[in-house]
Amino acid sequence: MTGKVITIDGPAGAGKSTVSKAVAARLKYLYLDTGALYRALAYKALKNRVNVNDPEELSKLCAKTHVTLKNLQGKITVFVDGEDVGDKIRTEAVGLAASTLSAFPVVREKLLHLQREAGARGGIVAEGRDMGSIVFPDAEFKFFLDANLEERIRRRHEELVQKNAPAKQEAIARDMQARDDQDSRRKIAPLTALPGTIIIDSTHLNIPQVVEMILERVSGEND
Repeated sequence: MTGKVITIDGPAGAGKSTVSKAVAARLKYLYLDTGALYRALAYKALKNRVNVNDPEELSKLCAKTHVTLKNLQGKITVFVDGEDVGDKIRTEAVGLAASTLSAFPVVREKLLHLQREAGARGGIVAEGRDMGSIVFPDAEFKFFLDANLEERIRRRHEELVQKNAPAKQEAIARDMQARDDQDSRRKIAPLTALPGTIIIDSTHLNIPQVVEMILERVSGEND
């Protein structure tokens, strides 16, 4: 597969996953959910009661954890020690733990080569927190998808309700604010939009509108 590298970064609840999947489908590109890599390690850490704030424990975890990526019907799926972690990594607790451990160099080094290898041939939409700033700094198209906190909490609550998952709005708000703080303040690869990144505020936009904005920019640059 050949093509461009498109990165879509942004905070939790901004709609990155849904938008990225739609853009990838329209372009017939691969979709890479890089946050799933960190969630996968966080899932194993919580499962094995590893302290996600302890660099030595995280180093041991990384050394004995086998993370692989497989292309399944146009989506790159994450496997941990041969297990397809799927929806097991989509809880708020795992998301918060992933935000914590992603601040440690040993974790980022463990996963960086996997991400870059996945995008080496282009034709990929990479979604995450530092795709345009760290992982793919030379990507042809960099987008930063944002929305105000209240709207992001509402979206996350709605998503969990649809999945019949625990969905207390107060808990979602608390966890999302904690993740925002961790992601923006960490010293290594903080959540940020570098110069040249196209920022889209999706607070008052629906998914199709955001997707069309991105596709128009990509197709316009290719004309």
